[in-house]
Amino acid sequence: MDTGPAAKEGAAGPVAVQADRTGAEAVPTLLAGLRAAEPALVLIFGARGDDLSHLDAGLREGLPEGCVIAGCSSAGEIGPSGYASGSVVAIGFPSGSFRARSIVLDNLSSLPVSHWMSSLRRMQAGFSPDPRRSLFGLLLVDGIAGQEDALVATIDAALPAVPTLGGSAGDGLDFRSTSLLAEGRVFSNAAVFLLVETDLAVSEVTFAHFSPTATRAVVTAAIPDKRRILELNAEPAAEEYARITGIPPERLTPTEFARHPLLLRMGRRHHVRAISALTDDGGLSLMSSIDTGTVLTLGRAEDLTQGFAEALEALPRPPLMVLGFDCILRRLALERAGLTQAMSDLFTRYRVAGFNTYGEQHSGMHVNQTFVGLAFMTPPEAGLGPSGHHDAA
Repeated sequence: MDTGPAAKEGAAGPVAVQADRTGAEAVPTLLAGLRAAEPALVLIFGARGDDLSHLDAGLREGLPEGCVIAGCSSAGEIGPSGYASGSVVAIGFPSGSFRARSIVLDNLSSLPVSHWMSSLRRMQAGFSPDPRRSLFGLLLVDGIAGQEDALVATIDAALPAVPTLGGSAGDGLDFRSTSLLAEGRVFSNAAVFLLVETDLAVSEVTFAHFSPTATRAVVTAAIPDKRRILELNAEPAAEEYARITGIPPERLTPTEFARHPLLLRMGRRHHVRAISALTDDGGLSLMSSIDTGTVLTLGRAEDLTQGFAEALEALPRPPLMVLGFDCILRRLALERAGLTQAMSDLFTRYRVAGFNTYGEQHSGMHVNQTFVGLAFMTPPEAGLGPSGHHDAA
């Protein structure tokens, strides 16, 4: 059994446990690490299809009645020892500090927005949050359906006071189909939304290893629902992208796309609009939606690890655990740079657990090539706000 530092030290934070994904001992191993926490919520990352069903059934028999179990398949896992593959990671949120409820938002391809909004509002109304505790949302969504942008906007509109973050379920590096688990069933073409309340302090952690350059381009033709740019600056998109990056068209590969992403500015922040491939008609296929008229900025890659460590070091207190959603494109970039172990060491030091995604969601946005996480810390002292900072007068 591989159990996270929070469990080993007996802290009140979430507990992470890892096991072989298909091993016969997966359920007993996970239960052995989760039981002591008496969890109100368990998240499972890494398994898919029938394996998810098997884990769900086994865990329900050994965990407290009423424990909410949800999860999804992944493009890789983040366990107690950092990056992993072929494993399953389970994270237990102790009932002494957490309360949770889940809902399935199905039929993504049809975008039943009105139905989703009604369901989300009913869910919140029935949850009766405690104003003295922190409330947040977690989102797990089919990473193949391609509807994250509309879904995140819907959640943000329906529950504007609930900060929500999450990740798009993965399928290794196959990009064929993903699986989601909730309410004892396995889904695709769906999303799972969890409303969670805690008496711990929480703080969002986001990191993208890019900075904006002075180079901008206007999307002059696009197909938003297909996440495709046809033209940049009134030129064929791939041709113009090659020109502004200085990369010959024949050398436009996923590696180069990852090194030179397009950034979308919203407020004071730039969000990555990752390129996944060239299209047969000379366009660019993206991993997020894009509209005609959008102004994009060319990004420049920076240090993959230093900024991440600084973001975690800036937390008000050392985290009991950080629930992390880390883009698979970031992990691939780390592997190419020979920094996988360095990042795994950081994950272990700051108690990060979660999975590698096909996309990340935070602040009402769907993004790529970004780490999005939620740090759980000991409750703040009297007079401090929920994130450990002084409340405004």
